[in-house]
Order: sequence, then structure tokens, then C-alpha cells
Amino acid sequence: MDANNKLAIEENIIKMLRTVYDPEIPVNIYDLGLVYKVDVQDDGTTLIDMTLTAPNCPAADFIMEDVRMKVESVEGVKSATINLVFEPEWNKDMMSEEAKLELGFL
Repeated sequence: MDANNKLAIEENIIKMLRTVYDPEIPVNIYDLGLVYKVDVQDDGTTLIDMTLTAPNCPAADFIMEDVRMKVESVEGVKSATINLVFEPEWNKDMMSEEAKLELGFL
């Protein structure tokens, strides 16, 4: 897989991640800054490092399964492994400007 293909797949993955929401927050997980890394391998295997707004998030399983299913639906992705990490710890400064505006932080 060449670099252009990888870039196109990563862009499509990000589009899909923007359709995943924490049920308690009206902003998608990508714009919240919860996705730390999207790594597409040459064989289509995809690794994603993400976090949650709180370690005890009641919707964690739902969100992670939604991410896995949506990422695996992207053309060119063979499989998706979602790693839940808590380093660095998430804070509101990681949100996009749009998310901060939507949630009233600006």
C-alpha cells in the first residue's frame, strides 16, 4: 500500500470517527480530542489509541465497539485494534475549537 492510499484511508477513518459520540456529550470523539493515534499498516491492519473523558466512563464499551465497527467498515481497513489509554490524561484543551464552542468553553 502506498503513502497516498494510507493517507486516503486515514482521512476516511477520521470521517468515520467523527460519527462516534459519547452518549452524554453532543460532540464527536474526534473533535473532543479523545483519539490520540490512527496508524494504518501496509496490510490494512489499523491501530487506534484513544482515551475517554473519564476512566470510569459508563459508555466505554459502547464507544469502543462503535469505533471498531465503524473503522472496520472503511474501505481498505482489514481489521481495527482499539487501544484504550489514559496517558496522557485527557483534558478540555485537547478539544477542537468547534468542540469548545459547541460546549460553551469559548
